[in-house]
Amino acid sequence: MARGAPSRADQQVVRELAGHGLVVTASQLESWRRAGLLPRHRRRGLGRGRGSVVDAVDPVVVESAAVLARHLRQGRDRRLAVLEWFAEAGMAAQPGAVQVPEPPLAAVREAVVWVLGGTVSHRLLEVARGATGAGEEAADVLYEVAGRLVAARPYRGSADPALVRAALEADEDVPEGPDSRGLVHLVAAIGLGAQEVGADALAEAFAAYGLFGLTAEDWAQMLGAVERGESPPVDWGLLQHRADVLGAVQQASDEQLLRARTVLFGLRMFYGLYAMHALFMPDTPALAALRAKIDEWGMFPILDHVIALSPSPRHFAEGLAVGLEPLFDGLYETLMEQLTADSALFQLPGDEAGAAGFMETWIRILREQTARAPKRADASGEEPL
Repeated sequence: MARGAPSRADQQVVRELAGHGLVVTASQLESWRRAGLLPRHRRRGLGRGRGSVVDAVDPVVVESAAVLARHLRQGRDRRLAVLEWFAEAGMAAQPGAVQVPEPPLAAVREAVVWVLGGTVSHRLLEVARGATGAGEEAADVLYEVAGRLVAARPYRGSADPALVRAALEADEDVPEGPDSRGLVHLVAAIGLGAQEVGADALAEAFAAYGLFGLTAEDWAQMLGAVERGESPPVDWGLLQHRADVLGAVQQASDEQLLRARTVLFGLRMFYGLYAMHALFMPDTPALAALRAKIDEWGMFPILDHVIALSPSPRHFAEGLAVGLEPLFDGLYETLMEQLTADSALFQLPGDEAGAAGFMETWIRILREQTARAPKRADASGEEPL
């Protein structure tokens, strides 16, 4: 074979991919190898001094090249393709389909760190750290910058699905979710310390998440008791430690990254089941039990903040960082235990049709609600959508 000419194995890979409608060149394959994304073909030694030979094209090479060809486009950063590859590899293959191999986990870690380093959250953390021990002027700058960044990307969480459903059934206005503006105080607490920020400001921050359904007044009462020494002290150092998601990803092992993906995918499913309650999904004892577990942990508002049901690669990277947190890992385990104890999520009591009957009931309810929409609009004097 002439120097620089593609190997027979790579030529075969190109042909196999072409058969699936994927256009890839041998030079692209070699470029992906140099970037550490594509393995080389396994070779067999011919004996001392006789070199080695490729007996057959490695299926892992073919499938890895295929997934890169699907996700890489001209001008697109390879790290985004790696994240999509990692997400795809974590999904169960369809019957008869080949399971997507795992990407190099070092490349996954690099991609997650790259995404996190460019997030608003990381910029806020850097500003907060810069204000530590730097005096009142730095504190003023922290509040100004944090307020500007939060305002630039305003976030309002989803209202409690049970309250939304009740409002829709009663033809009442749907309640609004928690407002993110109070989170500025949480950023300030990371940089200046909780004691400097004060109980009232922190209460506003925690209420912005909607945790446990508590109001700012409820939080102010509890945090004020801590501040006055009437309640056990709080280890606020955990706040700074947990805020450093970038460091956690950099230190994560391959096994921890794989586990984080499992946790993220699992929590995404449980969050979706919880949120669908607002959309008139029929209730079953198993679904109610899962929602009750999430409520016990007070975690729906936080899941609503961090989980994306149709995530972009950047959202997926941020979600992996969440999956590394012991809190979310523990919640995932608790919900999996509950699911094991009662897996009949889509079995309506007394309905032998199972999942089919569940879906028929849901479709019927949605049609009824849709039919009621014009009547609601007429009664209120509003134009129907």
